[in-house]
Amino acid sequence: MRIKDWDRSLKVRLFGEFFSNFSFWMVFPFLAIYFAEEFGTSMAGILLVVSQVFSVAANLIGGYCADRFGRRTMLFFSATAQGFSFILFAFANSPWLDSPMLSFVAFTIAGMCGSFYHPASQAVVADVVPEHQRSTVFSIFYTSVNITVVVGPIIGAILFFSYRFPLLLVSGIVFCILGLALRFLTEETLSEETRLKLASDGNDWKKVVVNQVKTYGLIVKDKVFFLFIIAGILLGQTYMQLDMLIPVYMKEVIDVQVLGTLFNREWSVTGAGSFGILLSENGLLVVIFTVFVTRWMMKYQEKWVFFYSSMLYAVAMLIFPLTQNFWVFLIAMAVFTLGELMTVGLQESFVSKLAPEDMRGQYFAAASLRYTIGRTIAPLVFPLAAWIGFSWTFVILAALAALSGFIYLLTFKEFYKRQKEMV
Repeated sequence: MRIKDWDRSLKVRLFGEFFSNFSFWMVFPFLAIYFAEEFGTSMAGILLVVSQVFSVAANLIGGYCADRFGRRTMLFFSATAQGFSFILFAFANSPWLDSPMLSFVAFTIAGMCGSFYHPASQAVVADVVPEHQRSTVFSIFYTSVNITVVVGPIIGAILFFSYRFPLLLVSGIVFCILGLALRFLTEETLSEETRLKLASDGNDWKKVVVNQVKTYGLIVKDKVFFLFIIAGILLGQTYMQLDMLIPVYMKEVIDVQVLGTLFNREWSVTGAGSFGILLSENGLLVVIFTVFVTRWMMKYQEKWVFFYSSMLYAVAMLIFPLTQNFWVFLIAMAVFTLGELMTVGLQESFVSKLAPEDMRGQYFAAASLRYTIGRTIAPLVFPLAAWIGFSWTFVILAALAALSGFIYLLTFKEFYKRQKEMV
């Protein structure tokens, strides 16, 4: 499916989210370092856990709201609110105010807004794109994000630590512009029939809460979906360390490392700088190879794609603590990225196969629990690393990734069994 044939709502999202994601990736990778420096490693881990608890709640509510009030409304609200949270973050790091705690509050609000945004954005794709083309569309959006990952962290490594206030302020303005574009340049994709059906439930807040609990209870009882979520949460402990444990680890083990001599000049990297390069490597590989790897993986059964993806994540986690050499870190990141690319597009496409039409937003919200609950648990690696050291922490992360692979096999065993029963 070519981009020129896309629904206009998708085109606006693709273009607008490119700039907002570019702003995001100049800031987000360095927040773990920032909070660790301001509050200490252990306290930073606790605060990040608290932040993600709010994001989990926002994610579930966001899925309901996307189905109840419409995709466009939620996209506009979420993007605009995220913009104002970045502006608040900027003033907490301005020439007039220096408040790490207010920065944490702004970061938490931004995370909640992101949790409101994603269920609606994914539901838009399920609304307007035929099932057999969704993997391709999700892959294009994923590639767009990773184009920003190529350059964003390199620029952010300079701007975040030296020009934090203007960087955060501009980022907030970009998100606000995205919100306005989504409000005035897109159309609602939630069908009127589905909207009326959900509206008939009434507006009493007690009834809404009870219905929400019942709805997510039904989703959890979906055995295939529940196993899929558990596997994703376990695997998330691995790939979420890309912006948590790995930057702190690299800053710890790399002070200044000489890479070599070129043109009679000695080239070296710092810990923060080397992490920015690794993130850019990840983004560059995704941009170049996403389409190729996605087409390659479509030749195989989904269960084996998910399984071997998990195994590659495990291998990458075992490579990182073997050495403090920057070049080995580059190899580990290449393995990490291949594991990532193997399931690009397949995950959201699989969720769309399981979700009834009138519950797509809530299914995508529940599917996002892989990230929100995973990210809630992920910061616990900071006190864990302080207790048992970085090496054993990476070993535990590798074991969790391997375990997720076997749960994916069980997930698809149940899925294929369900399909046979439906025939």
